Amino acid sequence: MPDHTTSKGLDRKPADAGARPVAVFAMDPDKTRYVFTEEHMRRLSDLCQLPANRPLQGFDSSDAGHLLGDAEILITGWGCPRIDGAVLDRAPRLRLIAHAAGSVKRIVGAEVFRRGISVCHAAAANALPVAEYTVAAVLLANKRIGRFHHLYTTERGINDEMRALADGPIGNYRKRIGIVGASRIGRRVIELLQPFDLELFVYDPWIEAAEARKLGAQTCDLATVMGCDVVTLHAPLLETTKGMIDADALARMPDGGTLINTARGAIVDQAALERELLSGRIDAVIDVTHPEVLPADSPLYRLPNVLITPHIAGAMGLERNRLGALIVDQIARFVSGQKLSHLVNPDLLDREA
Repeated sequence: MPDHTTSKGLDRKPADAGARPVAVFAMDPDKTRYVFTEEHMRRLSDLCQLPANRPLQGFDSSDAGHLLGDAEILITGWGCPRIDGAVLDRAPRLRLIAHAAGSVKRIVGAEVFRRGISVCHAAAANALPVAEYTVAAVLLANKRIGRFHHLYTTERGINDEMRALADGPIGNYRKRIGIVGASRIGRRVIELLQPFDLELFVYDPWIEAAEARKLGAQTCDLATVMGCDVVTLHAPLLETTKGMIDADALARMPDGGTLINTARGAIVDQAALERELLSGRIDAVIDVTHPEVLPADSPLYRLPNVLITPHIAGAMGLERNRLGALIVDQIARFVSGQKLSHLVNPDLLDREA
């Protein structure tokens, strides 16, 4: 975020007499770098009054009380405290919470919607880099890139094991890809995989077969999806999905198959996954684990059939510009009285990530 929203001190500027709504930021500036560019801030300044030089990181101070009292728009992001009834009592003019990140479940509850406050988020902007990471992982997994890398860097030459692997049924022609969860990210993965010669199968109890066909995939049950060459997880972490990918599900994966997890680590039975990976029967690309971070002695750090990354699939660095751009666009629509295109539906909140 630019300097004029992250400079030290919380300097309150008097609101001018114009009709522009007052917008206040609430987020951790150390966690939200690159979200709002100078261009974004200039556009926001044209749309809204921005009375504070620094985002709120708490709602209890007297300065926060003054800002909340005027705020019609609260622009939130990573590190924003939860917005409960007490906070809303201090913000009687609040009409919109614009969340420059993905899930809003940690910061808003039913009370926000009961009071008629609209909530929009940038989950669609965060979905794209996750989907891109997934597509790259799918394509490389089918080429068995991890196995080749390990063998080649170990041997420093070509050996019989590499030749046998190269002569096997590898590559991305007509491979079966299983998508667990027709979520925002899951759907984007299906979209991005369309140009490739792959067969796509999706498991999600909330999607109809006709809708899946329009996306370019076939619906099936979890057992069928787990039998695909590559299985990629995009389900939200709910009580019903916790540990959903258990030992039985993993056992259905074919020898040489790859599991990709960019969703939540707890969706997978961690102990069962470790057993399968230690056997060498399957491969994995893992961006999320349970717990996160894994213990230093976890075998997943050293297995040649595992590519593990530290939760980087989502928006990183300059990819975060998309989050700010989307939220500024939503605020522009709000100020001009247009319908918002990225509203949070409270009826669906319980089954979203």
